[in-house]
Amino acid sequence: MAGDFYEVLGVPRTASQQEIQRAYRKLARSYHPDVNKDPGAEDRFKEISEAYQVLSDPETRKRYDAFGPDFRQVPPDVDPETWARARAGAGARAGAGARGAPEWEFAGGDFAGGDFEDILGGIFGGRRGGRRWGPVPGADQEAEITVTVEDAYRGARRSLTLPTGRRVDVSIPAGVTEGQRIRLAGQGGHGSEGAPAGDLYLIVRIAPHPRYEVRGRNIHVALPLSPWEAALGATVAVDTPGGEAKVRVPAGTSTGRHLRLRGRGLPNPRGTPGDLLAEAKVMVPPHLTDEERRLFEELSAVSGFDPRSRR
Repeated sequence: MAGDFYEVLGVPRTASQQEIQRAYRKLARSYHPDVNKDPGAEDRFKEISEAYQVLSDPETRKRYDAFGPDFRQVPPDVDPETWARARAGAGARAGAGARGAPEWEFAGGDFAGGDFEDILGGIFGGRRGGRRWGPVPGADQEAEITVTVEDAYRGARRSLTLPTGRRVDVSIPAGVTEGQRIRLAGQGGHGSEGAPAGDLYLIVRIAPHPRYEVRGRNIHVALPLSPWEAALGATVAVDTPGGEAKVRVPAGTSTGRHLRLRGRGLPNPRGTPGDLLAEAKVMVPPHLTDEERRLFEELSAVSGFDPRSRR
């Protein structure tokens, strides 16, 4: 399991959302597998991405702050104060029992005389009021799994540590999208008295990428062009998660124009795949040779084009 998410990003627990985002972007640029070939960079990047996914969402961050590393296993209807008091009371009772002291009671008499399972009642199954319930199936659970754009495109095998501490291999199918759920049957909460375990649902999060932006099944990528390629038209190479592709640039293309490569986005096992949209960005040489300057000056003298004209 990853360490404390605040420590992973190198920010204090009081950090603002902007500070968390800045820290993530800086670390992601340093450790993304596409730019850092160190053997441990990919694991570090996944750890950074998981920390950011949790802390960048105010509600998820609130639960993490309240419940700590167990926040994914705590049902959503559990009150943080009740949880904290229950854990404190359970610890106090254990200590008191070791010393032979009287049974601990919470201030105000709440939950007096009960054990930890009594306090949380039927949330996790078990006993209440000294009675054993019948077999209770295990609860379904959720956890997030962060994948790269390349993993979402091609599919992948990942090793995952479950809330129980056991590691399992997970198949990431090609074409998964942000928010999609992957079901691991029988890997959720344990059932009582031989009842079946619940299922674990992995919620897919696609990590930010230095080149690609995923929107649904479509993938957006910047396409740098020289002024002459944009003006005259050209066929140029563009990187895609599936490898290099060729895109035809029509003559007269300006920055911001989207060139669509149909079917080159995320695959769709049940239908039409997404598209890749290359956004033209016209670039000028930062330093001109004498000949380039002469030619640009000649073009300036003969051209009637005015980019600021409203016509």
